[in-house]
Amino acid sequence: MSEAHTATISVLVENSPGVLVRVAGLIRRRGVNIHSLSVGPTENAAVSRMTIVVDTPPERTEQFAKQLRKLVEVRRATAVDGQQTVDRELALVKVNANPGTRMEIMEIANVFRANVVDLTDRTMTLEVTGKGEKVDAIVSLLAKHGIREIARTGQATLVRGAQAT
Repeated sequence: MSEAHTATISVLVENSPGVLVRVAGLIRRRGVNIHSLSVGPTENAAVSRMTIVVDTPPERTEQFAKQLRKLVEVRRATAVDGQQTVDRELALVKVNANPGTRMEIMEIANVFRANVVDLTDRTMTLEVTGKGEKVDAIVSLLAKHGIREIARTGQATLVRGAQAT
């Protein structure tokens, strides 16, 4: 059996109650860890897009997509590994900050094109968007200041070009 890796599956579902539970339940029953899950509306109000990143061997990715397609509320499920994609994640990072450390934190934010979205006498909250590796890198650099909280959205993915995801 192959080593586990992260695989991305894009799923278009009917925007109705209980769909998320059924999709997550199907994945749970297969004994696979959900690394990231992002859900939101699409250009059609009746449809939501789920971007699911799972820890699974490469040969099982398409199998998960096929199993998801069997659910009644699923309109389309596509394994996007191996395709050219645009992937983004958003994170809010609250870090300890005092007058002596604020400039260094703002320099880190500048390098990563992060925005300061909140500032108090003891903390700064940064907003950063990009690939997961970028978010991991800024978090790593901010760690020495003491991270109080992190909220990450999970990965959102679209296939590049005219092809539907």
